[in-house]
Amino acid sequence: MTKNTASARYEGLGKDGKGAITTKSGVLKDQPYGFATRFEGAPGTNPEELIAAAHAACFTMATSFALARAGYADGTLDTDCTVTLDKEGDGFAVKKSELTMKASVPGISAEDFGRIADEAKAGCPISKLLNCEITLDRELVA
Repeated sequence: MTKNTASARYEGLGKDGKGAITTKSGVLKDQPYGFATRFEGAPGTNPEELIAAAHAACFTMATSFALARAGYADGTLDTDCTVTLDKEGDGFAVKKSELTMKASVPGISAEDFGRIADEAKAGCPISKLLNCEITLDRELVA
């Protein structure tokens, strides 16, 4: 079992508040976030961007390990992830995480790649965490 930690601090309230996110590893150190970074495109990050990064990374790694277990020894996997935050009642909810992968894996058929990628999407720990629609658009390139 592994445990990873992060912390967030928010000073001020509502739209006028400003926050900072820090991760134990130090990859994020007082990274700014707030209303402007979430809804207005201001510099900094936001929770949905971090979820998208986590989902892209986790799914890509899960696919890599699944391909290795299936006997493939080489390849390149590139994944983009778009997390959608929708208005829901008086608040908001993450409704969708869209994964798009382009892969180059010598010797694999499109059918085998599709099956392995779909299984990796379902088995990825971040996919299991998210309570939203998860789509996968995959492309095997030569």
